[in-house]
Amino acid sequence: MVVRVLYSIVLLLALAGCASAPLETEGVDGGLTPRDVKDHPEGAAGRTVLWGGVIADARNLPERTRLEIVAYPLSQRTQMPDTDAASSGRFRVYVDGYLETAVYGRGRRFTVRADVQGTETGRIDEAEYTFPVVQAEAFELWPERTRRERGSGVNFGFGIILSN
Repeated sequence: MVVRVLYSIVLLLALAGCASAPLETEGVDGGLTPRDVKDHPEGAAGRTVLWGGVIADARNLPERTRLEIVAYPLSQRTQMPDTDAASSGRFRVYVDGYLETAVYGRGRRFTVRADVQGTETGRIDEAEYTFPVVQAEAFELWPERTRRERGSGVNFGFGIILSN
């Protein structure tokens, strides 16, 4: 009886660790990156992508919200942006309706399933930049990073973390 209970607990813990990714991947063009669309926008319009990164800017417009995202590759398991990897540029996401920019603000991790619309020219500080543009179908705003995730403190590599 005890073995059966322990087996059930182990099975439940294993299943809990297999959380599914939040956004549907069917129909997504996994090979199309923001850099690809920026460099070769012809033929990209209308394709569905799953992109993500970190919000650099958020603006509410009359009937929609525009997010400017610093693009990072996504974890295949969780779809969370891997900010330890190299960025592949920036892109703009348009979301119908109003998003609270205090919540969807600078530094938040964001993943979007969207349709490519093309490109548009804008500015990053004083530099002109061509942004790939997507229209959101569905998206995920990831929880803010904890102090431990941000790496504040000293990690000795064997389970001891000293933080301030």
